[in-house]
Amino acid sequence: MVAVVSAVIAVLGAIFTAVSGYWWQSRLRSAEHLNYLSHYRDSLLWSAFDLQSRLWNILYGWEVNRSGSGRGFIRAFLLEGSEPEAVYARRSTAYLFAEYLGWAEIFRRDIKFLDLGRGDRNWQVMMILSQISRIIGSSNNTGGRSFRVFRVDQRAIGELMIAPESKPGERWCIGYAEFCRRSTQDSEFGGWIEELLGDLDLAAREPEMASERLAELQNQLISLIDLLDPRAIRFPAAERSRFTKGEIARRLADNR
Repeated sequence: MVAVVSAVIAVLGAIFTAVSGYWWQSRLRSAEHLNYLSHYRDSLLWSAFDLQSRLWNILYGWEVNRSGSGRGFIRAFLLEGSEPEAVYARRSTAYLFAEYLGWAEIFRRDIKFLDLGRGDRNWQVMMILSQISRIIGSSNNTGGRSFRVFRVDQRAIGELMIAPESKPGERWCIGYAEFCRRSTQDSEFGGWIEELLGDLDLAAREPEMASERLAELQNQLISLIDLLDPRAIRFPAAERSRFTKGEIARRLADNR
């Protein structure tokens, strides 16, 4: 009898160990999943916010210049600024575009690691990413050539922005310093980035042509931010202004 009881206890102990081990492994996998989700969502969110913020500054600057009430971003840094300021304007703007493309590419590659909550949230994010890609790659006559990057080239730039030592589920993009180094010292990388570096100069020459693409892109990036941060926890609603010429004209009039 003692032997039977001991055997039963041993079996129950093994079952408990197996169940508790499975439970802990599930908790660990869940924690890892949440880490992936938080890392990817926040990184894509920040890159979208930084890019839309630069686009807002460019678009608002054109309206300021037109109204004669001051100097906008391109005029102050690129056209009338010092050479270091002009270099900064070109490089930082190109980097913000390239960083966004990098995180968009990461998101496409590693979508299987993510679940943004509701069943259709991933699908909605992918739809907005596709719409943004369409805007950047559009070659219609009213959009101009500045900041036009064809879809496959967008993915190539995004691929180059992914840190080579990162791995699926734990990827990240290279930083600004590495971007500047590679764009000047790596001929292959520089070849892909060359047009982006010159696009700000092109936009300065044809602001009316460039404004349509950049305004549409800025608005879609706000839509992406709204989807990734629906409760405005990371970025307050007050920081999510959509560029419209009517609103800008009103703001400039109010400031006079």
